[in-house]
Amino acid sequence: MLSLCGIYIFLLIGMVLADFRFIDIKSIKNFFNDPNIISSLKLSIASCSITTVLCLWVAIPIGYILSRYEFRGKSILDSILDIPIMLPPLVIGICLLFFFSSPFVKYFEEIFINIFKGSFIANWFGWEPQYWTFNPAFTKLSVIIAQFMVACAFAVRIMKSTFDEMNPRKEEVALTLGCSKGQSFWLVALPNAKRGIITAATLAWARSLGEFGPILIFAGTTRMKTEVLSTSVYLEFSVGNIAMATTISMAMIMTAIFINIIMRQFGGIKLSHD
Repeated sequence: MLSLCGIYIFLLIGMVLADFRFIDIKSIKNFFNDPNIISSLKLSIASCSITTVLCLWVAIPIGYILSRYEFRGKSILDSILDIPIMLPPLVIGICLLFFFSSPFVKYFEEIFINIFKGSFIANWFGWEPQYWTFNPAFTKLSVIIAQFMVACAFAVRIMKSTFDEMNPRKEEVALTLGCSKGQSFWLVALPNAKRGIITAATLAWARSLGEFGPILIFAGTTRMKTEVLSTSVYLEFSVGNIAMATTISMAMIMTAIFINIIMRQFGGIKLSHD
């Protein structure tokens, strides 16, 4: 068992160090001077950060509800939330593409356009609702949606486990002292879940950074538009630019490590004052 653990750690370190074989000074300079790569880096950081906030906004209440309440259909809901974890990433991208192109979405799109078309609000702001669309495919928004659909599932699991490990007694005491359920959540449960929140945020950000399949299908790889670091690796590798592909890969690894260290240190400082 210990030997297998050693092999696993060796492989982790080895596959990272192996990238240095193809990295040189020229590829590093090209990385910082290539406008396409800089654009994908900026979009990656921005989209991952937005996705992380959205994941926490959804995962915290869902995790709390699944942990603290019993209701009909809970097991079904719990299983549905695991779908993004079980499905291949490419399938998620295909499902998103088909969903936003479905008659169901187009029906609500037509209703929305008819409501605002010619309205005072549209005229005031100079909007043209007839050109609006509910299909975000192949836009920057589709990058965030693709990342969110996968990363949020992991964040929900972490938050549910966090609340499961917390003793609900403090929340019950808060209720007996006159707090409402909402107050007991905000004032008692949420502060005690700091470590889980930080872990969920870290994993959501890192998972979003490494997302490839759904982005490839749903957002595409248009340079200077929907290209992120993960798709940059794919594009550079597909044209035989191994040095740039490995340089981008190493940049992703270093970025993920840096964000993990910052968030864990930040969480450690906060938790030390509890």
